[in-house]
Amino acid sequence: MRISIGLLMTMLAFVAHAESPDPVALKAQLQGYYFDAARRGDVDMLNTFIESGYSLNSQDDKGYTALILAAYHGQGPFVERLLSAGADACVQDKRGNTALMGAIFKGELKIAQRLLATDCNPDQRNGAGQTAAMYAGLFKRVELLDELKAKGADLNAEDPVGNSASRLASGEIRTPAPR
Repeated sequence: MRISIGLLMTMLAFVAHAESPDPVALKAQLQGYYFDAARRGDVDMLNTFIESGYSLNSQDDKGYTALILAAYHGQGPFVERLLSAGADACVQDKRGNTALMGAIFKGELKIAQRLLATDCNPDQRNGAGQTAAMYAGLFKRVELLDELKAKGADLNAEDPVGNSASRLASGEIRTPAPR
């Protein structure tokens, strides 16, 4: 597989200067390999992409990055390699969720702790107005709440319906009023 990625990347570079094979199709194929490697945790494949200068923060049609996918799928070594190579942990998908939120949702606590060590705002909100701390409270990842607070997260910040990390952790969940 490593040879085919290198070949595809070479072809993509060649296509940029020629009018032959479809560059859009080649780019999509490369991106598919990249995101598949993230889901599987294939660090050797990731190294090929890094060595080739591939954009580590590229996003698919849902806004997912390889870091978001790797965190969500519990691929700790892949997450670490991406971060050490300069991937941006603060990138949000189209719903505003981050790799940290995905790791918390899936219960990937070690990955979440690693992502907490990045320079992202701990109160970064998704499209629904929720923070990583709210995810930790909702999904009972209470061991992360102290770490989020130490990072500067406001455990009393509320989403649009009045949920805070503290309330969610205690089991108090507010839902939107019916229309």
